[in-house]
Amino acid sequence: MSSLSRRSFLAASAAFAAAPALGAVPYGSDVDVVIIGAGAAGIAAARRVAAANRRFALIEAGNRIGGRCVTDTKIFGVPYDLGAHWMHNPDSNPLVAAAAKSGFDVYPAPRTQTVRVGPRSARDSELENFLASVLRSHRAIADAGKAKADMAAVRALPRDLFDWQATVEFILGPFGASKDLKEISAMDLARAIERDSDAFCRQGYGALLAKLATGLDVQLSTPVQRIDWSRGLEIETTKGRLRARAAIVTVSTNVLTANKIEFSPALPKRQLDAAAKLSLGSYDHIALDMPGNPLNLQRDDMVFEQSAGTRTAALLANISGSGLHLVEIGGQFGRELAVKGEAAMVEFARDWLASLFGANVKRAIKRSHATRWNDEPFVLGAMSAAAPGNADARKILMEPIGGRIWFAGEAVHETQPGTVAGAWESGTRAAEGALRKMGGLKEPDENKPARRRRRRHNEDE
Repeated sequence: MSSLSRRSFLAASAAFAAAPALGAVPYGSDVDVVIIGAGAAGIAAARRVAAANRRFALIEAGNRIGGRCVTDTKIFGVPYDLGAHWMHNPDSNPLVAAAAKSGFDVYPAPRTQTVRVGPRSARDSELENFLASVLRSHRAIADAGKAKADMAAVRALPRDLFDWQATVEFILGPFGASKDLKEISAMDLARAIERDSDAFCRQGYGALLAKLATGLDVQLSTPVQRIDWSRGLEIETTKGRLRARAAIVTVSTNVLTANKIEFSPALPKRQLDAAAKLSLGSYDHIALDMPGNPLNLQRDDMVFEQSAGTRTAALLANISGSGLHLVEIGGQFGRELAVKGEAAMVEFARDWLASLFGANVKRAIKRSHATRWNDEPFVLGAMSAAAPGNADARKILMEPIGGRIWFAGEAVHETQPGTVAGAWESGTRAAEGALRKMGGLKEPDENKPARRRRRRHNEDE
């Protein structure tokens, strides 16, 4: 995975240290940057612009901040991440460092998984075969990426996975990328495949994101209707208009291609096609309150099954030591199940757990809830995945349009797509691009200290 350069780290640190407190921008006025969407990318962009002492407006169509990273504490009485929950690669994840400064408890996720074969735990030999199958599949996809073979990821898998074929396809596809492997570019998956370790935030990933938005004036329930970039730049919302020198658009690719925002003139076909090839997959949580550890699993235990087809799921048990369990569904099966509604989703989760842990497990479920991200009007899905043959679509979306419009979000990061950290870094990068264009980017000169040290050293000689 890519790591932050020293310059990017210093810029990000400055943004974290900033305490922006800009008031609401009156409509009809001018700002330097309008930021559309208050998810991770939008918040990061706003912090970076604020750190540069530039005027901005942060506009969110929904009634809450966080985008696809939101924590709820009312449904179950404990932190429940409705969207993103995993903090990938904590050693290089900028949000982990921010969490420590904000007093949040981030702890490592277990490195092991529990595997079930029908109603029993996998035997040692079966577990060994499972782990070897996953490892070989990761390597095969990575090799396809190195060879620039932009085929469907499923075609890159080893041909001898046998009993673990469906399980591996689920883990790498619906569970890891929200789409079936036949719909995903092997090259795109290869670029993002290295996730060496993970962590969890005890208070919730969404709660951390909300904390990092403290001090930013976010204009909620304000959908953007039109962006006119024909001459200058004017953003029309349901509450009025704003003029700006730059716009950072962080909406999802599905929202972008659904024409929920009108662009005048229309966006170039190159960018629209790229967004369409980065459509969001389907991924939902079916949350179950099961106090007392009736499944006899560890805290944050990750459970997979040896499945025979696509009608499967994963289980994250006893989240942060609570009785909250998440049954994770995704891909085409998850999409079809979500269409049937929350009752059908919960019923599937109950039956699926019973098939693995016995019928008595159904009586242990006290409360339930299911997300349906495909129906969220300002999101319309889970995470982006490039279609086969379109691994370069993310790079295309990184290109600014007319020197006025920048895109940001998890879809606009080549090595960390589908992650909050990727969205955050893309927001910072877009903000720096806009600031640089208007001559407002102040960066530390890394060479000056080195030159001074060399000059003193020479004088001493």
